Amino acid sequence: MKENCLLSDQVREEGPHIVTVGGGTGLSVLLRGLKRYTNNLTAVVTVTDDGGSSGRLRGELGVVPPGDIRNCLVALAETETLMDRVFDHRFRGGKGLEGHNLGNLLLVAMAEITGDVISAIKEVGKVLAVRGRVLPATLEQVLLAAELSDGSFIIGETSIREVTKGVRRVYLVPENCKPLEETMEALARADAVVLGPGSLYTSIIPNIMVKGVVEALLRTNAVRIYVANIMTEKGETDGYSVADHIQAVYDHAGKAFLDYAVVNVGPIADSLLERYYSEGAMPVVFDPSRVARMGIKIIKEDLVSRGEVAWHDSDKLARVVLGIIKDRKG
Repeated sequence: MKENCLLSDQVREEGPHIVTVGGGTGLSVLLRGLKRYTNNLTAVVTVTDDGGSSGRLRGELGVVPPGDIRNCLVALAETETLMDRVFDHRFRGGKGLEGHNLGNLLLVAMAEITGDVISAIKEVGKVLAVRGRVLPATLEQVLLAAELSDGSFIIGETSIREVTKGVRRVYLVPENCKPLEETMEALARADAVVLGPGSLYTSIIPNIMVKGVVEALLRTNAVRIYVANIMTEKGETDGYSVADHIQAVYDHAGKAFLDYAVVNVGPIADSLLERYYSEGAMPVVFDPSRVARMGIKIIKEDLVSRGEVAWHDSDKLARVVLGIIKDRKG
């Protein structure tokens, strides 16, 4: 069944140029909303995953981990079809296949056929009728490492996600990895750049630590938006406020560059809160005076989806981003 879109194909072709930066579920949620309003989307995706199917493929074949790339391609697919479900299918058994995601395998196979990852992403995008494009943050084999609050060091995104001591800083290994030229061009011509929602230390910050990205964010004429997470993440951001998230971004970037912060002020169901509390997570505290002192404009909206998890509502979030772009253009 064809998706019930709010705007015509022609209007979407003339829509704003938006670059989204992140990874994981948060980025996919944002893209599902934005694709209904514009086709001019570029998703810049972190490539430090070393766990699950992506980690196995990376370790065995030396490829860019395909998981977050696959998630974004499916999120940008024109229709919710059987093919989308095929790309998300995970094998439950089979020697060597168990745990692998079919979309990951197809991306890796297409990279071998076409000769490179970017061509593979484009070809898979054609199959899914993707609106926009997906770009890995870098094509180099990079690992994510962290210094913890007790001064110890660990390597690997999966290990960082499991920390209990708190993260002091993260860094890439090697630190001088380069972005794609397409990423730099997209940042230069963008109407908006959106960071988040998503895991602060493992989805958002790794992208801006790729060499030259911060400088591109400082040069661009785009409005630069940070979407605050709704909930904290155990270990990574225990007790973090909205301003704490932003300060961590600035500490790693070495520069202040954000124009807007989008913050959820909608209620979260008690049943959901109880579950998150049991898992060591809590709502991200909104500290407006501190955020305002950073020179950032604040947009407060009810953005919680009415589902089984405390995620952003795709359409509500997309409308907020588009509203900021409209206001900026005057």
